Amino acid sequence: MNKAFVKESDREDDEDLPEGLALPAGTRNYITPQGYERLRSELAHLMNEERPNVVQIVSWAASNGDRSENGDYLYGKKRLREIDRRMRFLTKRLDIAEVVDASLQPNRDQVFFGATVTYLDRAGQEHTVTIVGVDEAEPLAGKISWISPVARALIKAREGDTVTLRTPAGIDELEIVQVSYPEPASG
Repeated sequence: MNKAFVKESDREDDEDLPEGLALPAGTRNYITPQGYERLRSELAHLMNEERPNVVQIVSWAASNGDRSENGDYLYGKKRLREIDRRMRFLTKRLDIAEVVDASLQPNRDQVFFGATVTYLDRAGQEHTVTIVGVDEAEPLAGKISWISPVARALIKAREGDTVTLRTPAGIDELEIVQVSYPEPASG
């Protein structure tokens, strides 16, 4: 089928991303060793297992004849496009990734990438977050991106410091209670 009749585009893969996953211009793609390994294993799984399985299904469906009403064929082709798009995205992200091992941080009392920070907000609620890369952020699990407003407010502060967090709801004061880093791997 001619691409003119298909609702697809050849846009850059990063344009399809939610706003939180796009890297600001001129910044590096910092990532923890665990996050890097997770992205690598996802890429390997897509390349070595999922894509070959879908190709096999599409090939079988294509051999059945009329492709215009063949659900297995149409869905399979769509799934192949999704897999290929994700593989391109992962490849690009891994190529520009800068792995930062937080366990090697010499200034362990100051907040940098990879730190786990416990802080109190103005209401006295305690929060614990770990500052990680954009591709590994899970706010509900306490992993926040290093480019998030909270992380930017915390970076370079020390235990006992009070930092200002500007939010759409107003200004909040965060008191840093504890800063910790993973222990270096014994080797």
